[in-house]
Amino acid sequence: MIAGTLRTMSVEVGEQAPDFELTDQHGTPVRLSSFRGSKNVVLVFYPLAFSGVCTGELCAMRDDFPEVSRDDVELLTVSVDSTFVLRTWSEQQGFSFGLLSDFWPHGAVASAYGVFDADRGVAVRGTFVIDKSGIVRWKVVHPIPQARDIAEYQKALASLS
Repeated sequence: MIAGTLRTMSVEVGEQAPDFELTDQHGTPVRLSSFRGSKNVVLVFYPLAFSGVCTGELCAMRDDFPEVSRDDVELLTVSVDSTFVLRTWSEQQGFSFGLLSDFWPHGAVASAYGVFDADRGVAVRGTFVIDKSGIVRWKVVHPIPQARDIAEYQKALASLS
């Protein structure tokens, strides 16, 4: 569920991050605004679970992104996959962070952030670092085949400390 209207342009640095509530791989509802005042959020959109580049990126976050264990950081990943697919993938890969399902309405959250490819029915690779007050402080958007660099996320988070 999205709070507000859908956007066709990407959310920009300095803007309030659109609030949403999605279900994670365990069926638990997760609301972005629930982290306000306590955690910076790294919000990562990716096309599909089990695909090669997506698996590589999320495994890199699992293995090379120690910030995920900090008390003041929440890593949320979003795809259009169903919660059932995300749970199976999470268990197979040992992901301990939230894999959120933007399944229905299909791609609504990705659309709100301006990273939904309607022709393909999936999100492009968009990442947003959102501070504790809910403001987007950093973002990067890549086309579907191009992986992102986790070191960029680390620099963005370090600048918030």
